[in-house]
Amino acid sequence: MRIRGGARTDVGLVRRRNEDSFLVRERLFAVADGMGGHRGGNVASSLALDTVATTVPATGATAEDLVDAVRSANGAVLERALADPELEGMGTTLTAMLMRGDEGLVAHVGDSRAYLFRDGELRQVTEDHTLVRRMVVEGRLTPEEAEVHPARSILTRALGVEPEVDVDREAVSLRDGDRLLLCTDGLTGMVPEEGIRETLRREPDPQAAADALVAAAVAAGGEDNVTVLVLDALPDGDENEAGLPVAAAAEVAEGPRAAAPSPPREPRGQALATAAALRLRELPWRRLAAWAGAVATAAAVVVVGVRLYVDRQWYVGAAAGHVAVYQGIPADVAGIRLSHVTAVTRVRAAQAERLQPWHQLFQGITAPSERAALGIVQQIRADVATAARLGRAAGPAAASGVPGAGPAPTPSPTASPSR
Repeated sequence: MRIRGGARTDVGLVRRRNEDSFLVRERLFAVADGMGGHRGGNVASSLALDTVATTVPATGATAEDLVDAVRSANGAVLERALADPELEGMGTTLTAMLMRGDEGLVAHVGDSRAYLFRDGELRQVTEDHTLVRRMVVEGRLTPEEAEVHPARSILTRALGVEPEVDVDREAVSLRDGDRLLLCTDGLTGMVPEEGIRETLRREPDPQAAADALVAAAVAAGGEDNVTVLVLDALPDGDENEAGLPVAAAAEVAEGPRAAAPSPPREPRGQALATAAALRLRELPWRRLAAWAGAVATAAAVVVVGVRLYVDRQWYVGAAAGHVAVYQGIPADVAGIRLSHVTAVTRVRAAQAERLQPWHQLFQGITAPSERAALGIVQQIRADVATAARLGRAAGPAAASGVPGAGPAPTPSPTASPSR
């Protein structure tokens, strides 16, 4: 089976920079949608794809190799963001497909998508890692409500946010004549699936199909960067006829990595005791066992009680430089963090923190419920967007008209009301 394909990417009509990247390397294909503003988003997406391209073996690669490469990309993006203050908070989605015989092996994190178009029908292969998708699964939203929900772009998983990331994997059995689509949400957020299906049916040439899909997204408003790969599975031979360039949205020279300093050794303690201190009263072993059991039971009750309390708490804070929703409380006990990220937005935390109502974002803004936390996120997004519009219209002087606002936030290509 051979692959013939087409690719197109476009900045759209609203963003100032294209933070999408795509990759074609023999039988390896991927799209990534960066986030982070300034130059962070395009660095994140291109770095992630470069890591995948250099990590997946050129021959004999397996599904596990592909998943490991995506995990390596997560570490590379996070490490780079921590090393460069200008890139703080960057992250990216990533959807990759490796052709192996008559199968397409998929590894996926975020809300970019992979589709299979077969016999005129379009099927989504990947599952969006978004808040609204989770709400649909839990029965709190219908699919139709999710399509127009204001929180539809809040991610629950992305590369570069936390040291460990769960990677979805799928295997798609391919037939001659199948068509695969990899795309960022700049397409799916602007063009309904029926329109995508009709375009794939109407355009037999993969490059023409990719061009038409991107044009449709731009014509519908072009509110986001949009990237599309259309890949046709054809009989005979095993050469890749796509002829597509490997995209690198930004090339950043990377110096040698500094070795991590070794942690200082703890000094060895020396036991000092006197004979008097060692005269311990002997306890019968049954009494000791009963006492230990009672202590263990009491400790278990306390742990369960604390866990039940913590799981009912919510707050809005920052994760990897972005506004995020946490379940739990913003505290550590004995080195154990009592919260975890449930959703991360594309709104930069530094922009929100500059506005007086949200200056305590990095300490955590508590909420009585998940719904209340999401309401806070929506208000933060609106306030940041308002401050950015005022700053673009009249500079810092206009921004100061926002109650409590400091200097005008730097407009970010990912900070729009839809994000």
